[in-house]
Amino acid sequence: MIETRPATAGDAPFLAWVMQAAARSHLEIGIWDLALPGPDEPRLDFLAALTLTDQIHFAHFSRFRVLEVDGVPAAGLSAYENSEHGMEKLAVGLVEATRKRGWTQQQLERTIADTASFSATGYPNPDGLWIVEWVATRPEFRGRSFMNRMLLEILDEGRALGFERAQIGHLLGNTPARAAYERVGFVWIEDHCHPDFERDYGEPGLARMQRNL
Repeated sequence: MIETRPATAGDAPFLAWVMQAAARSHLEIGIWDLALPGPDEPRLDFLAALTLTDQIHFAHFSRFRVLEVDGVPAAGLSAYENSEHGMEKLAVGLVEATRKRGWTQQQLERTIADTASFSATGYPNPDGLWIVEWVATRPEFRGRSFMNRMLLEILDEGRALGFERAQIGHLLGNTPARAAYERVGFVWIEDHCHPDFERDYGEPGLARMQRNL
Protein backbone atom coordinates (compact mmCIF):
# COMPACT_ATOMS: atom_id res chain seq x y z
CA MET A 1 0.00 0.00 0.00
CA ILE A 2 1.21 3.50 -0.88
CA GLU A 3 0.12 6.47 1.19
CA THR A 4 1.30 9.99 2.01
CA ARG A 5 0.89 11.66 5.37
CA PRO A 6 2.19 14.53 7.50
CA ALA A 7 5.48 13.68 9.17
CA THR A 8 5.59 13.04 12.91
CA ALA A 9 8.35 13.36 15.49
CA GLY A 10 8.93 9.64 15.08
CA ASP A 11 10.04 10.24 11.49
CA ALA A 12 13.07 12.28 12.63
CA PRO A 13 15.71 9.70 11.55
CA PHE A 14 14.16 9.40 8.08
CA LEU A 15 13.79 13.16 7.71
CA ALA A 16 17.49 13.52 8.62
CA TRP A 17 18.31 11.22 5.71
CA VAL A 18 15.98 13.22 3.41
CA MET A 19 17.74 16.48 4.26
CA GLN A 20 21.21 15.03 3.77
CA ALA A 21 20.27 13.37 0.47
CA ALA A 22 18.49 16.47 -0.84
CA ALA A 23 21.43 18.69 0.07
CA ARG A 24 23.90 16.36 -1.65
CA SER A 25 21.71 16.14 -4.72
CA HIS A 26 23.79 14.45 -7.43
CA LEU A 27 27.10 15.40 -5.79
CA GLU A 28 29.33 13.70 -3.24
CA ILE A 29 28.77 16.40 -0.61
CA GLY A 30 26.16 18.96 0.35
CA ILE A 31 25.89 21.84 2.77
CA TRP A 32 25.42 19.52 5.75
CA ASP A 33 28.73 17.80 4.95
CA LEU A 34 30.49 21.16 5.17
CA ALA A 35 28.58 22.17 8.29
CA LEU A 36 29.17 18.83 10.04
CA PRO A 37 32.23 17.15 8.52
CA GLY A 38 32.95 13.53 9.26
CA PRO A 39 31.00 10.26 9.05
CA ASP A 40 27.28 10.16 8.34
CA GLU A 41 26.08 8.76 11.67
CA PRO A 42 26.74 11.80 13.92
CA ARG A 43 25.61 14.16 11.16
CA LEU A 44 22.31 12.31 10.75
CA ASP A 45 21.89 12.26 14.52
CA PHE A 46 22.26 16.05 14.58
CA LEU A 47 19.84 16.54 11.69
CA ALA A 48 17.28 14.33 13.41
CA ALA A 49 17.59 16.54 16.49
CA LEU A 50 17.18 19.62 14.29
CA THR A 51 13.79 18.36 13.13
CA LEU A 52 12.67 18.23 16.78
CA THR A 53 13.60 21.70 18.07
CA ASP A 54 11.10 23.85 19.92
CA GLN A 55 11.52 26.47 17.20
CA ILE A 56 9.55 25.55 14.08
CA HIS A 57 11.39 26.08 10.78
CA PHE A 58 11.46 24.51 7.34
CA ALA A 59 13.64 21.62 8.58
CA HIS A 60 11.22 20.91 11.47
CA PHE A 61 9.27 17.67 11.24
CA SER A 62 5.97 19.58 11.20
CA ARG A 63 6.79 21.07 7.77
CA PHE A 64 7.36 17.66 6.11
CA ARG A 65 5.24 15.13 4.30
CA VAL A 66 6.26 11.49 3.97
CA LEU A 67 5.32 8.86 1.40
CA GLU A 68 5.26 5.28 2.69
CA VAL A 69 5.25 1.99 0.82
CA ASP A 70 3.77 -0.79 2.97
CA GLY A 71 4.60 1.24 6.05
CA VAL A 72 8.20 1.95 5.02
CA PRO A 73 9.16 5.63 4.51
CA ALA A 74 10.22 6.01 0.88
CA ALA A 75 10.20 9.73 0.07
CA GLY A 76 9.82 13.08 1.75
CA LEU A 77 9.72 16.81 1.23
CA SER A 78 8.97 20.00 3.12
CA ALA A 79 7.06 23.17 2.25
CA TYR A 80 6.81 26.53 3.96
CA GLU A 81 6.44 30.31 3.68
CA ASN A 82 9.67 32.20 4.29
CA SER A 83 8.53 34.82 6.80
CA GLU A 84 6.96 32.13 9.00
CA HIS A 85 9.40 29.24 8.76
CA GLY A 86 12.33 30.36 6.60
CA MET A 87 16.03 30.96 7.12
CA GLU A 88 15.68 33.24 10.15
CA LYS A 89 13.70 30.57 12.00
CA LEU A 90 16.10 27.85 10.85
CA ALA A 91 18.99 29.86 12.29
CA VAL A 92 17.21 29.94 15.66
CA GLY A 93 16.61 26.21 15.46
CA LEU A 94 20.25 25.55 14.63
CA VAL A 95 21.41 27.57 17.64
CA GLU A 96 18.97 25.63 19.82
CA ALA A 97 20.21 22.28 18.50
CA THR A 98 23.88 23.16 18.89
CA ARG A 99 23.43 24.48 22.41
CA LYS A 100 21.69 21.29 23.45
CA ARG A 101 24.78 19.47 22.20
CA GLY A 102 27.15 21.71 24.11
CA TRP A 103 28.69 23.49 21.15
CA THR A 104 30.86 26.50 21.87
CA GLN A 105 30.32 29.84 20.18
CA GLN A 106 33.55 29.22 18.29
CA GLN A 107 32.23 25.94 16.88
CA LEU A 108 29.05 27.64 15.71
CA GLU A 109 30.95 30.51 14.10
CA ARG A 110 33.24 28.07 12.31
CA THR A 111 30.26 26.18 10.92
CA ILE A 112 28.70 29.42 9.67
CA ALA A 113 31.99 30.35 7.98
CA ASP A 114 32.35 26.89 6.41
CA THR A 115 28.93 27.16 4.76
CA ALA A 116 29.08 30.82 3.71
CA SER A 117 29.50 29.98 0.03
CA PHE A 118 25.87 28.90 -0.13
CA SER A 119 24.66 32.35 0.91
CA ALA A 120 27.18 33.92 -1.47
CA THR A 121 25.06 32.81 -4.44
CA GLY A 122 22.35 35.27 -3.41
CA TYR A 123 19.64 32.64 -3.89
CA PRO A 124 16.40 34.29 -2.65
CA ASN A 125 13.38 32.83 -0.90
CA PRO A 126 10.88 35.69 -1.14
CA ASP A 127 8.11 36.10 1.39
CA GLY A 128 4.64 35.16 0.24
CA LEU A 129 5.61 32.15 -1.87
CA TRP A 130 4.90 28.48 -1.14
CA ILE A 131 8.47 27.15 -1.09
CA VAL A 132 9.19 23.44 -1.56
CA GLU A 133 12.42 22.12 -0.05
CA TRP A 134 14.28 18.94 1.00
CA VAL A 135 13.00 16.74 -1.84
CA ALA A 136 14.38 13.18 -1.79
CA THR A 137 13.41 9.55 -2.49
CA ARG A 138 15.21 6.47 -1.21
CA PRO A 139 17.26 4.91 -4.05
CA GLU A 140 15.36 1.62 -3.93
CA PHE A 141 12.06 3.42 -4.50
CA ARG A 142 13.10 5.69 -7.38
CA GLY A 143 11.61 5.40 -10.84
CA ARG A 144 8.07 4.83 -9.58
CA SER A 145 6.73 8.42 -9.86
CA PHE A 146 6.44 8.76 -6.08
CA MET A 147 7.97 12.22 -6.06
CA ASN A 148 5.67 13.37 -8.83
CA ARG A 149 2.75 12.39 -6.61
CA MET A 150 4.23 14.17 -3.60
CA LEU A 151 4.96 17.34 -5.52
CA LEU A 152 1.44 17.54 -6.90
CA GLU A 153 0.01 16.98 -3.42
CA ILE A 154 2.19 19.63 -1.79
CA LEU A 155 1.25 22.10 -4.53
CA ASP A 156 -2.42 21.36 -3.88
CA GLU A 157 -1.78 22.04 -0.19
CA GLY A 158 -0.23 25.40 -0.96
CA ARG A 159 -3.15 26.32 -3.20
CA ALA A 160 -5.62 25.35 -0.48
CA LEU A 161 -3.74 27.57 1.96
CA GLY A 162 -4.22 30.54 -0.37
CA PHE A 163 -0.79 30.81 -1.96
CA GLU A 164 -0.74 31.99 -5.55
CA ARG A 165 2.82 31.03 -6.53
CA ALA A 166 5.30 28.30 -5.59
CA GLN A 167 9.08 28.10 -5.76
CA ILE A 168 11.57 25.23 -5.84
CA GLY A 169 15.31 25.08 -6.52
CA HIS A 170 17.94 22.58 -7.57
CA LEU A 171 21.69 22.37 -7.89
CA LEU A 172 22.90 23.08 -11.41
CA GLY A 173 23.74 19.83 -13.12
CA ASN A 174 20.89 17.89 -11.52
CA THR A 175 18.94 17.35 -14.72
CA PRO A 176 16.64 14.61 -13.30
CA ALA A 177 15.44 17.01 -10.59
CA ARG A 178 14.84 19.77 -13.12
CA ALA A 179 12.87 17.40 -15.35
CA ALA A 180 10.78 16.23 -12.38
CA TYR A 181 9.96 19.80 -11.42
CA GLU A 182 9.11 20.74 -14.99
CA ARG A 183 6.67 17.81 -15.16
CA VAL A 184 4.59 19.39 -12.39
CA GLY A 185 4.62 22.82 -13.99
CA PHE A 186 7.68 24.62 -12.62
CA VAL A 187 9.61 26.80 -15.06
CA TRP A 188 13.16 28.14 -14.79
CA ILE A 189 13.47 31.69 -13.47
CA GLU A 190 17.21 32.26 -13.12
CA ASP A 191 20.51 30.77 -11.98
CA HIS A 192 22.40 31.95 -8.90
CA CYS A 193 26.12 31.27 -9.09
CA HIS A 194 29.29 32.17 -7.22
CA PRO A 195 32.92 31.01 -7.55
CA ASP A 196 33.07 30.11 -3.85
CA PHE A 197 30.08 27.83 -4.28
CA GLU A 198 31.74 26.06 -7.21
CA ARG A 199 34.93 25.71 -5.16
CA ASP A 200 33.06 23.97 -2.34
CA TYR A 201 30.55 21.86 -4.24
CA GLY A 202 31.90 21.36 -7.75
CA GLU A 203 28.89 23.02 -9.41
CA PRO A 204 28.60 26.77 -10.10
CA GLY A 205 25.36 27.33 -8.22
CA LEU A 206 21.63 26.80 -8.06
CA ALA A 207 18.67 27.18 -10.40
CA ARG A 208 15.47 28.81 -9.17
CA MET A 209 12.10 27.64 -10.55
CA GLN A 210 8.56 28.89 -9.97
CA ARG A 211 4.99 28.21 -11.05
CA ASN A 212 1.53 29.63 -10.46
CA LEU A 213 -0.82 27.74 -8.19
